[in-house]
Amino acid sequence: MSSRPTIHAVGFPLWKRKHVRTFLQPAEVRFVPTPALLPRGEAVTVATWGLRVPEARFPPNCVVWRLEDGFLRSVGLGADLTPPLSWVKDTRGIYYDPSRPSDLEHLLATEDFPAALQDRAKALAARIRAAGLTKYNVGSSAWRRPAAAARVILVPGQVESDASVRHGTRTVTTNLALLQAVRRNEPDAYVLYKPHPDVLAGLRKSGRGEEQVREWCHESVAEAAMGSLLETVDEIHTMTSLAGFEALLRGKKVVTYGMPFYAGWGLTEDHDMTPEVQARRGRNLHRDELVAACLVLYPLYAGRDGQLRKGPEETLNELSAWREEKPLRGSALRPVLRLLSR
Repeated sequence: MSSRPTIHAVGFPLWKRKHVRTFLQPAEVRFVPTPALLPRGEAVTVATWGLRVPEARFPPNCVVWRLEDGFLRSVGLGADLTPPLSWVKDTRGIYYDPSRPSDLEHLLATEDFPAALQDRAKALAARIRAAGLTKYNVGSSAWRRPAAAARVILVPGQVESDASVRHGTRTVTTNLALLQAVRRNEPDAYVLYKPHPDVLAGLRKSGRGEEQVREWCHESVAEAAMGSLLETVDEIHTMTSLAGFEALLRGKKVVTYGMPFYAGWGLTEDHDMTPEVQARRGRNLHRDELVAACLVLYPLYAGRDGQLRKGPEETLNELSAWREEKPLRGSALRPVLRLLSR
């Protein structure tokens, strides 16, 4: 009999199962299509992707782990099925759903963050910034800041059907509404809009009324790499985009119109935080503490060889080397990829 723990993984498409085994090793993973087929009676540990399967569908004997992409993921888009180097495993909720605490929120609210850990986070942030690394590391061109622009605000577009927008916003829920709010609040700023790379690649639908965004920004930029763009602008205004965290990592001002995981800790200017969420996050953090929780303590890391990594430093090395290669473009395969990812 195997001494390895058993985890039942519910609802994963075939292409993702290899990665489930990688990130949950050394456990024995048994794939189950629906919660109805889970064992009854004894306690069962279950893994599922994000919020795809609601809590109410799991039997009461289940301990549910929710898996999601981490914040240093790959060179290429997840929607193109590019293999991930980082996932998170959350036993309380998931980081983009502010309706209840997640493991990440718990870390940010309770961790002591010793000096050595903060120093490690500071060094990580410096390496990421120097290398221009982000979650997906796509884009190639550089953006030139207009000489007359005294203050530039970047508004990153999001996939409006994504769970982070559906669960993390209340008032401003579309890219167009976000741009309109920014223009109202910051009439003297130069507003730069960057569509989401999944939308640009044709892998996800554009937002409601997104054909009008050019009327509400000074410029829309498509191909510029997010890492270099963040270095050039002054501020980021966003609903819940990870670009806000990546901007904080670079010491930029961040304004939120939703409730992303990095908001509510005294590091951002927040326009739509509920009293309940703010009460749970009622602690002021230093940027290095945020980085330590998000990049060191919370994620799991693995290499393209399928082996777990000890931490983010090894993953930074791999991302930098991967970016020097010439990744295959997914455009010709995208119709097939959409079917596989269901």
